[in-house]
Amino acid sequence: RTRLAAAPHSVQAASVRCPCTTAMTALQARLLEPVIALHVLAALAALALGAAVLARRKGTRGHRLLGRAWVLAMLATAASSFAIQAKAFGIDTPLGRFGPIHLLSVVTIVTLASAIAAIRRGDLRSHRIGMACNYVALAVAGAFTLLPGRTLGAWLRVLVG
Repeated sequence: RTRLAAAPHSVQAASVRCPCTTAMTALQARLLEPVIALHVLAALAALALGAAVLARRKGTRGHRLLGRAWVLAMLATAASSFAIQAKAFGIDTPLGRFGPIHLLSVVTIVTLASAIAAIRRGDLRSHRIGMACNYVALAVAGAFTLLPGRTLGAWLRVLVG
């Protein structure tokens, strides 16, 4: 039995057997790693919650409640990314292998805090800009995960055929 965490770095040639007897590549198997599954689920929740927040009338109790849930999903997405090792353009550090995508996580955390601080001081314009930019960045980052050679891209090829 192959351990998923010990998957080889050259994932194109490797193949792992799923307990459900469906053959999958090591790249596809990465989605089953707990930290990656958490990251993907948090990002999907953030996409859905963000769309709901943007669609709702602003300033209402529902908007604030959904907005808080969206911020938590965004923070979970950003925080979980630090436990995922960078494959492209990675730099080895004592804390792990980080790449340019991890900078987006840092920017996300900082801009979320800034947008929350803005609304608390009554700066509606800065709040709207900060939150909208975070949502757009999430959608763009999500679109890049569907490219070939990426974990979700590999799953998409299986689903679409």
